[in-house]
Amino acid sequence: MSKVSLSIDEDVLAEARARAGRRELSSYVNEALRRQLQRDRLAELLAEMEAESGPVPDEVMEEARRPWRGPDTKRRRSA
Repeated sequence: MSKVSLSIDEDVLAEARARAGRRELSSYVNEALRRQLQRDRLAELLAEMEAESGPVPDEVMEEARRPWRGPDTKRRRSA
């Protein structure tokens, strides 16, 4: 572990403390950074794949999104 000093907007810090509890703030921030780093690496990988193979066709993206949608999503979109 390393200690660091960060500047965080007061409203963001207050909400994080309320959600995590004052003693668990470090763990909360650590996990948030870990998730962001995973997203950043995934975005980099996707950019590399797109540069190599071109963009994913719309119909393939639609098929990939289908299982992630809730049961009411399709009805709302067609309404």
